[in-house]
Amino acid sequence: MAKSRFKVEKLGMTVFSIFYAAAGVAITSIMVLSSFTVPHAAVLAFLSFVTAYGLFRTKKWSVLLAVLLFLLGTAFSAPLLYRSIVINPSSAGLEATLLNSALVAYLVMLFAGLVYVASMREDFE
Repeated sequence: MAKSRFKVEKLGMTVFSIFYAAAGVAITSIMVLSSFTVPHAAVLAFLSFVTAYGLFRTKKWSVLLAVLLFLLGTAFSAPLLYRSIVINPSSAGLEATLLNSALVAYLVMLFAGLVYVASMREDFE
């Protein structure tokens, strides 16, 4: 039986690294689909990719990036979710429901990632 070259020491670190990479891809896709009219998305996507790399390599600086990404992600996602649900509820179709579900999942994962990374910060190099 062949051994894998990828050694997963901490499953949680790998899971959140994959989350941040997937979030970076999703944010980049949104940026491209909106014809680059969402300039803050570039910052969020870049930070997501760098944080994913830092967590995968367990770098000490990725803890700071996870905190920064949590703050920025919450600052941009929570008002969008609020606007979609409270201010503009007339667009409550399938598209709006999917957007709201994705935003809630993103915010929950950002918070879970922050808590996990903060609790594991002593294990970073």
